[in-house]
Amino acid sequence: MFKIDNIKAGYNNAVEVLHGISLNVGASEIVALIGPNGAGKSTVLKSIFGLADVYSGKIIYKDIDITDLKTHELISLGISYVPQGRQIFSSMTVLENLEIGAFIISDKDIIKKSIENVFQKFPILREKKDNLAANLSGGQQQLLAIARALIQNPQILLLDEPSLGLDPKTMKEIFEKIVEIKNEGISILMVEQNAKQAVAIADKTYVLESGNIVLEGGKEILQNKKIRQIYFGEWI
Repeated sequence: MFKIDNIKAGYNNAVEVLHGISLNVGASEIVALIGPNGAGKSTVLKSIFGLADVYSGKIIYKDIDITDLKTHELISLGISYVPQGRQIFSSMTVLENLEIGAFIISDKDIIKKSIENVFQKFPILREKKDNLAANLSGGQQQLLAIARALIQNPQILLLDEPSLGLDPKTMKEIFEKIVEIKNEGISILMVEQNAKQAVAIADKTYVLESGNIVLEGGKEILQNKKIRQIYFGEWI
């Protein structure tokens, strides 16, 4: 479905953040990318989505080399990105935010159907559709950010720290929604600070340190001594 092959990447064609990493995302699969702050996790997603500079290596999507494609071309192919920090339009309503997510769709009937589909997935957004996004709770804003990406009908969804700043109850709800999205056939590559919860819902996990993949595995990765000591600490 999706493959990163030995990419080196960074910013401004000067600073190298990723030092030749490789990973795979299968169809209808959640892949988690965890690691300490500054490891380069967000740069992985930005490299895929054309927001960082790829110096070498390839990014392959359905046997197509997408390494040098523009962001709007990636969206058209079925790749959507939810950045860190719930970057919604606070002064616009929920509905207006969703309509902006449909900017690549010209058919109004398709836009209407896509919005109805996300309202079915996220009933709270239907309820709040005329509210300003700024007045939503943190969890509702994160749902809106995810829903806006889903308007584009992606086949792979890139999520950057979806639980950031959320309370435990809301965090649990977000992770449940992510699993629901995966069960509908959408592949997900997720950068996540909450390593334990990320591994719990992921089909596969990669650990990134200083721009290098240092470990990969399934849920058994929880038993790795290094993971237990460094990433989970008192959580297990």
